[in-house]
Amino acid sequence: MRYINQGEGEYGSFLYKLYLRGYGIRLLKDLVTPENANVFVGKLGDILEKAIDKPLGYAINWGRIWSLWPVHIETACCSVEFGAASSPRYDVERFGIIEAFGSLRQCDLVVVQGTITRKMAPRLRLVYDQMPEPKYVIAMGACAITGGLYFDSYNVLPGIDGVIPVDVYVPGCPPRPETLIQGCMLLQEKIKRMKARKFV
Repeated sequence: MRYINQGEGEYGSFLYKLYLRGYGIRLLKDLVTPENANVFVGKLGDILEKAIDKPLGYAINWGRIWSLWPVHIETACCSVEFGAASSPRYDVERFGIIEAFGSLRQCDLVVVQGTITRKMAPRLRLVYDQMPEPKYVIAMGACAITGGLYFDSYNVLPGIDGVIPVDVYVPGCPPRPETLIQGCMLLQEKIKRMKARKFV
């Protein structure tokens, strides 16, 4: 194994100067010796994980926060408020939420609005499974959260969290567009705290 010496090429002298200036950068020969070469290589995964989780993780999560692509499943009046939130009056695009997109294979956010029946539950799960990772779910309105007015009906689910995992609950009957925007901002805060390596 060859080591980088003080006078060996431009790169070696550059590292040596940084080392002498006290920046805390050690020479390659100080890091890897024949005695600890296997230990150093064995911890390469840890080094890469730290490199992705810290600096690159912030950049990845920043991109996810400011480019949410929602698709919405509507079965009740909450869809009117969802449409109002996309109007120029509220302008959700300034919060990084693209207007509702049609293709499930390109969306990362599903907004479920309205009552979900037992017959519709497998379809909801299919929609969720078709979305690429990472994927997020917002339950919008009382019907999606608890079953709403029809909670005690034999064919209505008492909330969608038994079918798919829900990230944010937006209460109301129907919730106002401001409440939906606040729910999206809560989701953005949750994404900011996630580890990016999980989906890389």
